[in-house]
Amino acid sequence: DEVFSLIVWAAQDTAFGIDHEFGGIKSYEEFKRQVPIQDYEGLRPYVDRVVKGESDVLWPGKPAYFAKTSGTTSGAKYIPITRDSIPNHINSARNALLSYVANTGKSKFLDGKLIFLSGSPETIKTAGINTGRLSGIVNHHVPSYLRGNQLPSYKTNCIEDWEEKVDRIVEETLGQNMSLISGIPPWVQMYFDKIREKTGKQIKDVFPDFEMFVFGGVNFEPYRQKLYETIGKQIDSIELYPASEGFIAYQDTQTEEGMLLLLKTGIFYEFIPAEEYFDDNPTRLSIGEVELGVNYALIINSNAGLWGYSIGDTVKFVSKEPYRLIVSGRIKH
Repeated sequence: DEVFSLIVWAAQDTAFGIDHEFGGIKSYEEFKRQVPIQDYEGLRPYVDRVVKGESDVLWPGKPAYFAKTSGTTSGAKYIPITRDSIPNHINSARNALLSYVANTGKSKFLDGKLIFLSGSPETIKTAGINTGRLSGIVNHHVPSYLRGNQLPSYKTNCIEDWEEKVDRIVEETLGQNMSLISGIPPWVQMYFDKIREKTGKQIKDVFPDFEMFVFGGVNFEPYRQKLYETIGKQIDSIELYPASEGFIAYQDTQTEEGMLLLLKTGIFYEFIPAEEYFDDNPTRLSIGEVELGVNYALIINSNAGLWGYSIGDTVKFVSKEPYRLIVSGRIKH
């Protein structure tokens, strides 16, 4: 409720807030009447105004960044990231690592070299706003105490051609004491395959101190077996659930299923039972109303200025104390 009241109050004088009478909204029930569920296309008229340089459209002021994603249906999407929403993207990944250290007492992986396989950190300007891939934008905010251990080099990270980039990363990391490797599983698998090609060894023999794998972005199951075979030993892993629209959850335990939903980072979540998603008037639930084991379409309202926004994923709760979920699929499937 606290996040809900704060974001609605903060956005009442924006174009979207005025059009949807945020000033008069006192309850979630009223909010549901005023704010429709929409995907990027629904919100696009407002986003287009922001892209043209207008202020106070979806959130006070102008965004700090646009995360540009290649939309499947709508061409390029420009997802706003505001000064208020940056901490959600930056601190959540850090908190996932700190939570692991707190739970397991293992922190040795922080002493070695860390690699974040990510998109290019280069940004371009759109109406004076820095625009780039989310993983690249986040790269600009890696805390200084991790920077010294971070690979690949900035120059290598900016290589657009993925094959060439991975080859260069292999050159930069071979012979280094890699202890944490992070990225989406298919990218990491490609990196591991190139190392095996070059050395003829399993990853555990190339990087004996490698003990933490951080991943997100896709369903891990199809990759799990091959990845661990390539590594040659079982190592701990932390699953993250980041999206351009917000960092939603991270794995906070090595023993229980699911990822911890982040409830206090500026996102107010709604959940629609998946089978009702395409109905004219689907049920919209807040976090207190969800049930275990039900497939829900995930909707976010946030301090990035996204309202009634369907990110296209379905989730299923596996625990309510605390709220832990798994990503169960995509709405269109």
